[in-house]
Amino acid sequence: MKNKQRFTLAAELKAEKRDAVPTEPENQDQSNSGEPATQAQQVDGKPVISGYAVVFNSPSLKMSTNDGTEFVEMIDPAALDGLDLSKLVLLNSHNWAQPLARADNGTLTTSVDDTGLKFTAELDPSVSYAMDTYNNIKNGVIGGCSFTFDLDNGDDTWTQDTASGQVTRTVNHIKDLYELTTTAIPSYGQSSVQQVIQIESRSYEKFINQAKEPDNMAKQTIIDPNTNDNGNENKTGIPAFEQYVRTHGETRDGLKTDGASAVIPKELITPVFQLKQSNYNLAQYATVKQVSSGSGTYPIATSQQSAVLATKDELADIADVDANMFTEVPFDVKTRAGKIALSNEVVEDAEVDIVSEVKTQLQQLVDNTDNTQIMGLLTGSSFTKATATSIDDLKKIFNVTLDPALSKMWLVNQSGFNYLDTLKDSEGRYLLQPNPTAPSGFTLLGAPVVMISDKLLANNADGTFPMIAGDLSQAVAVFRRNQVTAQWDKFDQFSQGLSVIVRNDYEVIDKTAVINVALGTATAGK
Repeated sequence: MKNKQRFTLAAELKAEKRDAVPTEPENQDQSNSGEPATQAQQVDGKPVISGYAVVFNSPSLKMSTNDGTEFVEMIDPAALDGLDLSKLVLLNSHNWAQPLARADNGTLTTSVDDTGLKFTAELDPSVSYAMDTYNNIKNGVIGGCSFTFDLDNGDDTWTQDTASGQVTRTVNHIKDLYELTTTAIPSYGQSSVQQVIQIESRSYEKFINQAKEPDNMAKQTIIDPNTNDNGNENKTGIPAFEQYVRTHGETRDGLKTDGASAVIPKELITPVFQLKQSNYNLAQYATVKQVSSGSGTYPIATSQQSAVLATKDELADIADVDANMFTEVPFDVKTRAGKIALSNEVVEDAEVDIVSEVKTQLQQLVDNTDNTQIMGLLTGSSFTKATATSIDDLKKIFNVTLDPALSKMWLVNQSGFNYLDTLKDSEGRYLLQPNPTAPSGFTLLGAPVVMISDKLLANNADGTFPMIAGDLSQAVAVFRRNQVTAQWDKFDQFSQGLSVIVRNDYEVIDKTAVINVALGTATAGK
């Protein structure tokens, strides 16, 4: 079920300041003090607001379902039975960046009576938005409350008055109450204000179907794989993660956890790490390996080995192959963290595909991290550096310096690509040849050209253009732990979202697999 926000008109909001309250001092052992016991005054003086966030048996504003059916909603007096309110938070206008009080630090107290859920909150006078809220309530600008809740299927009932046709939805039990809030409600009569609510409820569909079916019609039992034996939704994988995000990390049912963090489902991270959605990640050209431990060595087969098969006589033992078939690449996985920013509007809007939003930002974080780390290796001291001031120099690097067994490519930045795109041979033909299978759409000396941003691969200080020539799959290895965790976090007073933890490492495989080229002013080769 989606989280729902409801306004409470009969909130009875009040704002007051508590007077100084004289209190009796605790009993003291006077035998060692040498001083007589004295009376003390503890001055509270903090602004206090109070009211009803939830009112029982009170019809809501008019709402409508997805199909346009109008209805009103009421909260049953038993709806809050057994509900844990120990972590309840009072917000200003549903803004999680502006908390007013909370139950677990004692500034928010709640009680349930015949009217509904009553709250009293002590505000911090040093917080400007808290005092703005206090004064707005005192002056009558803010007069309503709202609350965000969730319920399971079967926890509501639908009825229709036969005379008036009015449809009423009664909430019999609230599963989770996420927050209370103060809000400015327009002074409209209930008949003139309408809320359009996206109802995602099997109980409503059942109510509609029953109204259409004759009483003597046999009912079919529909088995839904997304529900358990009690008719409640089984939220696992992507649905459970969506619920985790929409409840700001409070609900973790169906998710694997790692300490205080939730493990992002594999269905979400697998396509990100397989790079199917990315057209701009250098890891797709490197060797990527999944590892199950934080450190160790990983054997990677290389293309540059000279093993041959030995002649074998009948019944003789097979001779050992004198060659290094694999390169043992050491790895040490590092923890890298990033932020996925999510506004309240995105989280609370049921129409927004929150999983797609998380996946998009996670993809960008992975792309940026991979590109920065891989480029740091390619331009570092591990690989041979060369200068090319002519096309003949490029041909020598391509034909002689690099092993012919490599699957070679040219990696250039925007400026370098633009320079290459202007070069012609002695017969006036452009050196870059169109090829729709190459990432940039062009090849140079028969090898594909890959163009990346000048920001990622900056021009050299001496004015030459950087170029990486060779086989990245033999040059760089990317080691990934197959678990990504996320935790809801407030980054500062203005932003919030998911703190994402990714564990990976980047290492050099073969130092001869690529050449770091400085491309200077070239003239056409003969």
